[in-house]
Amino acid sequence: MRSARKDGRVLIYSHDTFGLGHLRRCRAIAHSLVENFKQLSVLILSGSPIIGSFDFRARVDFVRVPGVIKLRSGEYTPLNLHLDIEQTLSMRASIIQHTAELFDPDIFIVDKEPVGLRGEVLQTLKSLKRRGTRLVLGLRDVMDEPRLLEPEWQRKKALPALRDLYHEIWVYGLPQICDPLEGIALSQRVRQKMVYTGYLHREVPTHGAPPRMPEITKKPYLLVTTGGGGDGEGLIDWVLRAYEHDPLLPYPALLVLGPFMQPERQAEFMDRAAKLKRVDAITFHGQLETLVSRAAGVVAMGGYNTFCEVLSLDKRALIVPRTAPRLEQFIRAERAAKLGLVGMLSDDGTYDPAVMAAALRALPRQNRPSDVVVPGLLEGLKNVSRLAAPWIASEEEGAQQASVSRIG
Repeated sequence: MRSARKDGRVLIYSHDTFGLGHLRRCRAIAHSLVENFKQLSVLILSGSPIIGSFDFRARVDFVRVPGVIKLRSGEYTPLNLHLDIEQTLSMRASIIQHTAELFDPDIFIVDKEPVGLRGEVLQTLKSLKRRGTRLVLGLRDVMDEPRLLEPEWQRKKALPALRDLYHEIWVYGLPQICDPLEGIALSQRVRQKMVYTGYLHREVPTHGAPPRMPEITKKPYLLVTTGGGGDGEGLIDWVLRAYEHDPLLPYPALLVLGPFMQPERQAEFMDRAAKLKRVDAITFHGQLETLVSRAAGVVAMGGYNTFCEVLSLDKRALIVPRTAPRLEQFIRAERAAKLGLVGMLSDDGTYDPAVMAAALRALPRQNRPSDVVVPGLLEGLKNVSRLAAPWIASEEEGAQQASVSRIG
């Protein structure tokens, strides 16, 4: 019986059809929770094909469900298996529900997708609610344009889940940047479930073996990162053009292409970088926080995790947001730039090397994020622990969390 056990358990669902964003956010939350609660175990359900490439702290583990990817048509297809998509989704749903029943979590956190990929966590949500599990929907600060999000969630039948199943909705951001559910007709009852935690603070990992660092990082450098890389070709191409155009830019550059970039484009960019004395390129690094912390500045597309790292590690940043298939990055970058937290350069599709070179030259003169006072900006992980404490903490840990909350 759950009431008889002394340990706490949190299950996190991250559908991860493509990219690294969901997984890295869930991993940060899991690591923070086990650090704050010594009797807690966290299990992450993920479809990421590279989840095994990351290090996890003690008492954090994962179950990988069969991967799927989203085609340009909007349809999904299995990543590796020779099965049709319905069979794959059925298998994923079965693994998710069986894992949840055996693990029997005190809290179930669902990242971003209220009913999971094609509704695959709906039955698990219903089953866990009957057991008394605390059900939480975790949302990043920006989801999409309001006019597009409501019809999408109507189509996915997500809104009844917000009303009938979830106990809380944690928004990993601040209303000064964005209300992720702006424009959706929500009842007051659902609105009252929303809690803005602040952004999720990131630190340089200190556990495990020190990571191997590229030679270029021994001196001040610019870090150019695309996240997973599946849609980062334009940014990499533009930065390379700038260095080909002006080899005397203020800092050398380290390009992290991302594991999901097309192999032929990776090869092309590696070849171009090899011809430049002050540019190096790698595909992937398991501790991006370390690369960010040592960089003189960051050039990125502005996904949620990179934005958190820029803020946490107080780095001057130039954000070049994508505008398709979602405006998420553009909305975040535009509002953060207005607050003075980052610089922003719009991608006009022409990739003029002189324009990028000018922006890179201006980067060292930018303010740092810490020069702007935004109350509660990076309180996310502290507040997640505070919100979780009543459902997972021992009496001693609960008292400690209440003390931290009062001090904060």
